[in-house]
Amino acid sequence: MAKINIDKKDIAKSLFLNGAFTQEEIAAKVGTTRQTVSRWMKDGGWEEMKASLTITPDQIISQIHRQIMEINNRIGEREPGRRFATPQEADALAKLAGAVKKLETDIGVPDCVSVAMRFLAWLRPLDTGAARQFGNLFDAFIKDQASKGK
Repeated sequence: MAKINIDKKDIAKSLFLNGAFTQEEIAAKVGTTRQTVSRWMKDGGWEEMKASLTITPDQIISQIHRQIMEINNRIGEREPGRRFATPQEADALAKLAGAVKKLETDIGVPDCVSVAMRFLAWLRPLDTGAARQFGNLFDAFIKDQASKGK
């Protein structure tokens, strides 16, 4: 049962961070109460997270690339024959490269919700009926995904 709550909480968090939903709407979408969503928001610092979402994955990747370049520049400045990464530098380079790969390939719940929200915003002015149907189907999909954590 705890796994379901974690999944619901993750989905609620994604809806809050990526959408413009009220606590009541989020609660209805994930099958919990507004009070529970309110507690999750307060305990998890979601308001602060939403404020910090102005940075994109591409910007983060760009920052990581700059860090990699800085490490490589330091290695390149060493005297000839000693231009090799130290174990700590090699470890840092591997971790940074792994972070870039993860950012470039991972698609999580927040990404799915974000795409669905953008699609709904695009579809709504074109066909409100289709947008309503898509919204209902996406809500059902989210609830189904949350229930698979049983």
